[in-house]
Amino acid sequence: MKILVINCGSSSLKYQLIDMENENVLAKGLCERIGIDGSMLTHKVPGREDYVKTTPMKDHKVAVELVLEALMDDVNGVIKNVDEISAVGHRVLHGGQTYSDSIIVNDDVKRVIREYFDLGPLHNPANLIGIEACEAALPASVPQVAVFDTAFHQSMPAKAYMYAIPYEYYEKYGVRKYGFHGTSHSYVSKRAIEFLGLDKENSKVIVCHLGNGASISAVKNGKCVDTSMGLTPLEGLIMGTRSGDVDPAVVQYIANKEGKSVDDMLNILNKKSGVLGLSGGVSSDFRDIDKAANEGNEKADVARQAFVYRVLKYVGSYIAAMNGVDAIIFTAGVGENDGTKRKQICEGLAYMGITVDDEANKLRGQEVVISGADSKVKVAVIPTNEELAIAKETLALI
Repeated sequence: MKILVINCGSSSLKYQLIDMENENVLAKGLCERIGIDGSMLTHKVPGREDYVKTTPMKDHKVAVELVLEALMDDVNGVIKNVDEISAVGHRVLHGGQTYSDSIIVNDDVKRVIREYFDLGPLHNPANLIGIEACEAALPASVPQVAVFDTAFHQSMPAKAYMYAIPYEYYEKYGVRKYGFHGTSHSYVSKRAIEFLGLDKENSKVIVCHLGNGASISAVKNGKCVDTSMGLTPLEGLIMGTRSGDVDPAVVQYIANKEGKSVDDMLNILNKKSGVLGLSGGVSSDFRDIDKAANEGNEKADVARQAFVYRVLKYVGSYIAAMNGVDAIIFTAGVGENDGTKRKQICEGLAYMGITVDDEANKLRGQEVVISGADSKVKVAVIPTNEELAIAKETLALI
């Protein structure tokens, strides 16, 4: 059984075709610059040369048609016809409070995705376009499944997700913490329980999804009880370009000083802040920040220290919220590959009896326990696999 996984951005479309018999990726690729000059499809099949096609893509429907053509191509393809695709799983950013699980798409589901355009203006419209493009390009018998980024966090209790603002804004507009990276947090927390031999019904796991976008979740007995992102992905950790937590009065203060609108300020907090802003514009890439800091750039050094410090504060608060922790897991680009930051975070948790195996911690992008044999808490690296997680969620519904 083969599942096609689609992740649509405003001008891009990522895809993977996964054989669920063995969970192998048969093909994957990217359509970029959709609706813009220079549109290009890059199609990758393991063991073969990449297939690159530069051709106009006026919209996502054309992009989906090109993806299907590539998948069925005599030379570069991996299937003979679309009948081999059992279902399509779509990453959808925001399902609000309506959906706590993945769901087969129908008109009601599409209506809900539209309802949350305001809360996910960059993602939800593109996600819906991807769904409708696949519906147009594939037979009606092929199920389309929406896998929501917010769904895993819907198990949070009200004390964790409510903001201390007038209750009417929750009732009128659903203003509350939703959390994101849910597909990753779900996959990694479940895998952690298997990998470390924990009892799912009596487990406390903290997942640190650390990349250009970064978030942390507290998972108790397999259910999310708190997470660092909020109404939008702007809350929480310091990220590549996002500020994370700031005093809300900062928005008014700078807006008044600089003559900027609220929208201007949110653009600054989303796209010009984080380690990019804190470093004085060095980069949003943590590798560049480290390089600059190692060469003596003090702002870059403060930026990387602040990133680690914020992670440490959240991990510590979630240990308190769950009254303990059995395992701390690192995942995503920085979490999987930056042993220095992992060690710094663990050193800040030495009071918990956490120790690090320096040799194991040198490994990059591998599933590995990095805590020492005498560590009171297990610490591990588990590479995230959001596409496989989406495919599994899709398979479970068809």
